[in-house]
Amino acid sequence: MGGESTTRTAPRAGGASGGAAGGRTGQRVSGLVMALGLVLFLGGFAWAAVLYRPYTVPTSSMAPTIGVGDRVLAQRVGGEEIRRGDVVVFTDKTWVSNAPVVKRVVAVGGDTVACCTDGRLTVDGKRIDEPYLAEDSLSGIRNFPTVTVPKGRLFLLGDERSGSLDSTAHLTDAAGGTVAASAVSARVDAVVWPMNGMLERPSGFEKLGPLSSPGPLRTVFAMIVVGAVLVLGGGAWGPVAKRLSGRSRGAGAESAGAR
Repeated sequence: MGGESTTRTAPRAGGASGGAAGGRTGQRVSGLVMALGLVLFLGGFAWAAVLYRPYTVPTSSMAPTIGVGDRVLAQRVGGEEIRRGDVVVFTDKTWVSNAPVVKRVVAVGGDTVACCTDGRLTVDGKRIDEPYLAEDSLSGIRNFPTVTVPKGRLFLLGDERSGSLDSTAHLTDAAGGTVAASAVSARVDAVVWPMNGMLERPSGFEKLGPLSSPGPLRTVFAMIVVGAVLVLGGGAWGPVAKRLSGRSRGAGAESAGAR
């Protein structure tokens, strides 16, 4: 009859290697993103395992900074890295047999520590501001005689001063309540359960010397979070790309249909 055909063939799609969404390029990008995410995620956990140790604090001696049953992460450090104001983990058989103890360092070797002047601890004659203590703790602070800390040793107190079995409870020991710096195995960086976050470095001790620097816990946490996001994003790329590609092909077929 010489008439024109009433149908037209839809143009061919770009193929498997075409669009970045569903093609090989997209698959490669997705794989690279997931691989990078795994490196960051697993690397963060590995780094944390090397640098940090978890501890559960069984008593209230460090309240309100650390409560009963709180889980903390403590960076593995040597005694030579400890500074005034640090919350440390140590082991001393004259204090507790075969169990680590968590206390705050208030004086190091060569310091003279005493309590109290106007309700405040003094180190080398300087009154120390301790904002980490509970507001009503001043009434419970016990006076103790002046102690000069021997070289290589530490004087430690709990933040809950009225009930803490700390250096003040061991003043009659041979070491006069002090602990060897070498007995310290870690420095607490953060309370992770409940998630109270990083411990602040107490500025009240700055007048006596430099404070310690926080460990890389924030960087480790960021690596783990970013890695997890990349792994999930890379894994989701395939299904999302297929759906987008399918919708695109369907739309193209409709526009090139019979007329």
